[in-house]
Amino acid sequence: MRLADVGEFGLIERIARAAERVSGVAVRRGIGHDAALLRARRGEDVAVSADTLVEGVHFRLDREGPRHVGRRALVANLSDLAATGARPLGFTLALAAPPRLAVRDALGFVNGMLDVGAEHDCPLVGGNVARAREVSLAITVLGGVGRGRALDRSGARPGDRLFVTGVLGAAALARARCERRGGRLRHCPTPRLAAGRALGRSAAVRACIDVSDGLVADLGHLARASGVGAELEAGRVPRPRGFEAACRRLGLEPDRLALAGGEDYELLFAVAPRGPGAGALARRLGVPVQEIGRIRARGLHLRGARIEPGAGGWRHF
Repeated sequence: MRLADVGEFGLIERIARAAERVSGVAVRRGIGHDAALLRARRGEDVAVSADTLVEGVHFRLDREGPRHVGRRALVANLSDLAATGARPLGFTLALAAPPRLAVRDALGFVNGMLDVGAEHDCPLVGGNVARAREVSLAITVLGGVGRGRALDRSGARPGDRLFVTGVLGAAALARARCERRGGRLRHCPTPRLAAGRALGRSAAVRACIDVSDGLVADLGHLARASGVGAELEAGRVPRPRGFEAACRRLGLEPDRLALAGGEDYELLFAVAPRGPGAGALARRLGVPVQEIGRIRARGLHLRGARIEPGAGGWRHF
């Protein structure tokens, strides 16, 4: 059965039924109205972020199934909330697709998002469907963050230490393995929402960004927003177990994947010189944390890396 067979409202009814399994406490009114109503807590600001995944640009259905694409799509948006220190309230989806798309595939995208939404208390509360030449998933996610506690990119100062959560390079390695050896892409990162909220409660954390475009590129974004430079120690960047050996088997440069691969959705953040160290931060955040460099007055310096500072990083244009 194709979308042309069920029509716009038939698809919306199916999406609404699927979305009923994820309900959020902040939702006063969800799907089925001209606008959803969400309730933020007293003393909170509302955080809003939007992102789009387009077929042929961000994904290929011959390399990953619709459900996996849907999972990745919502993870990317929730990671922006994590980098802001916000808790999820809900999300909307604008789904554009060709009439020939199978209904099961359209619902596969939605169910992948609902899987992630259920894990992080982030329900689907509305959206839109439209005809297009290829599939696109445009998501807007909303969150709540304590007034005055939102993290941003612009507060880093010279002398601050740079830390990152988790490991880097796993997503790029998974994509490369899929491209060179075939098979389906199955790796999907976890948005660091709890870690982001914990960082937002620390006065020592001065700036934060999620690693979506690649570590070097996102460090550059943070440095520009803060009006500073940075020094990165490539040898201290945490990587998955067996990463270098796996890269060699595929004929790939480990530094390029770990430092410029992107889509790991870990948190990169700057901490005041006298703030907590990696061990204390790991205990506070509940995830591994590694110190990887420092903020400088100017310039982006990569120590011990086999790539140039301007290499890699996702660019649309």
